[in-house]
Amino acid sequence: MQRMEINRETPAPIPQAAATVLMLRDSERGPEAFLVRRHEKSNVHGGVYVFPGGKVDDDDFSYPSGLLDQDPSALQAALNEAETDARTAAGIFVAAIRETFEECGVLLARGDPAAVAAGRTAFGQAVRESQLTLRTADLLPWSRWITPTHSITPGRRFDTRFFVLRAPPDQAARHDDHETIDSVWLTPRQALEQYWRGDIALVPPQIMSLSHIAGHASVDSVLNEARSRSPYLICPAVHEIDGLRVMAYPSDPLHPSPTRVMPGPTRLTVVKGRLEPPGGLAAFFQTAALEPVPGD
Repeated sequence: MQRMEINRETPAPIPQAAATVLMLRDSERGPEAFLVRRHEKSNVHGGVYVFPGGKVDDDDFSYPSGLLDQDPSALQAALNEAETDARTAAGIFVAAIRETFEECGVLLARGDPAAVAAGRTAFGQAVRESQLTLRTADLLPWSRWITPTHSITPGRRFDTRFFVLRAPPDQAARHDDHETIDSVWLTPRQALEQYWRGDIALVPPQIMSLSHIAGHASVDSVLNEARSRSPYLICPAVHEIDGLRVMAYPSDPLHPSPTRVMPGPTRLTVVKGRLEPPGGLAAFFQTAALEPVPGD
């Protein structure tokens, strides 16, 4: 076996802060996740099915604390990131709420949403003018993914906080027909099986997050896990083995961290354009004993 480190001499861009929301609902087959398909011409993951989300905008950092249902210091504590201040933490939560509304029409807010729903003004302006209270407490931090310096999916780098959310029963999620052109509710198994057949395209954080959620029998189970631990951090290690690009995750021999923080496979290999774990499709649904996330 020939193993090579990916050339890291070329300076990598600084990761942009982003937020992604795993919106879940219960079904007879277990929890279902809401996925949207990015427009083919999108400069990030065009044509790929992803969870609603996007980068944090400058305006997301400027919301008065009175428009949030939790103090920024509580949001900072929820993220459990020593290097992230309260203002930044609040901006990340706001971005998650804004992107959830902009990409699938679900508004996490208390008050009269008419101005926001009308869409005549920017989200932030409408929230401020209507004095809505953003429901940050509905979002539970789940994980944090930082794009490796030499990703297998070329493009910009992101520092993305993943949140889990129970879908509000009084709102219907739907793609926006602009940035996203399709949407679907799927159980993690359905999504990963469709991916394996080539029916849909997914990228590593979605693949691995679906693999993790697949071990839960209900939305309550997912939310209880989120409440019981701090978000884990994933910084994939990229290697080339026998001419194939490999993405390794914590506890894999190719990753610097020996601590397993999520179930499922510990590496994905690009084989004929598809990311595959050792052991094939079944590896996505394997269970593993996890070690506590630092800070728990």
